[in-house]
Amino acid sequence: MRFLCCVLVAVGGMCAAAPQEEVTPIDGLVGFEAALDALRVSHDIPSLSAAVVSEGEIVWSRGFGYADPPAGVAATASTSYHLASLTKPYAAVLMMQLVEQGLVDLDDPVSQYGINVESAGTIRVVHLLNHTSRGVPGDSYRYDGGRFGRIDAIFEAATGKTFGELLVERILRPLVLGNTAPNVEDAAFDLTGLSREEFRANTARPYALGEAGLEPAAYRDHFGPAAGMVGSVEDMARFSIAVDERRLLTEEATRSMFTPAVSNSGATLPYAIGWFVTPHRGVELQWHYGWWDATSTLIVRAPEKELAFVVMANTDAMSSRHRRLGEGDLLDSPFARLFLDSFVFGAERLPSFGGA
Repeated sequence: MRFLCCVLVAVGGMCAAAPQEEVTPIDGLVGFEAALDALRVSHDIPSLSAAVVSEGEIVWSRGFGYADPPAGVAATASTSYHLASLTKPYAAVLMMQLVEQGLVDLDDPVSQYGINVESAGTIRVVHLLNHTSRGVPGDSYRYDGGRFGRIDAIFEAATGKTFGELLVERILRPLVLGNTAPNVEDAAFDLTGLSREEFRANTARPYALGEAGLEPAAYRDHFGPAAGMVGSVEDMARFSIAVDERRLLTEEATRSMFTPAVSNSGATLPYAIGWFVTPHRGVELQWHYGWWDATSTLIVRAPEKELAFVVMANTDAMSSRHRRLGEGDLLDSPFARLFLDSFVFGAERLPSFGGA
């Protein structure tokens, strides 16, 4: 089997595709890198970064392409990207911490926290967290980032602190995630104590595919529990490791967070609490994707195999071209399939810690 690869070059602030050339795939990690970069090129992505976790360690991470094409700044594993909905897993962990503390009950009516949403029944906290609040609450899954974002009121009512304050105090500082923060354009960024100028300089420049090719774009300035964080693949990988090592939640709370919702009629749904959960070939896959203006992101975890994969891009193409992700179809993503086929279900070997 062969795949096509081309190189993106900067032309007056835009990116143009150089002529394609045929590349023969190579086995192992080098082949995985080549295939991942080929996907980047075929999706017209200027900057892409990725990381792989194995047995509790980041065993491989690197950047592809250019985080700032006109300036010739290469993407790295520490380049920051807008996370879009990859913010939700962080919010889910924080909410489950409050559940552990007895400050919130997942069955609490959201009206108890000042959240008033028109509904055919009583909307409870869990319905916002697992996207089952539309129609008759609990009847069916319908992804709704806007309603998920309403949980910011729950954080404040239960603790007297904002989502941003809890995020920095309970996750970012304890895990030393120096390349992750609330949106740099939001006042919550100041909670980190980081330099806005330095953070912006480390963030991949946004691009969108227009009629003339890739063109400079703009990121959203929103920040909340549903979207708006900015971070690197290595930091997201460290967050995933901390979840596995139960440094953020107890075993019971972690199991609850990753238990798929069950509808009122008894059907298992594709979403748990802040995470999609997909059984595939006998392995439970825990994952989430992000999609917003000029950004697309993905994390795939296979805890039974002690593996995880994080990939981020500075256009929306990694998610916008694969719209069944929102329906819970992880295999609609060729980036996810590459990781799964190579390491989760395939025979490709990863380096031991320090050997990447």
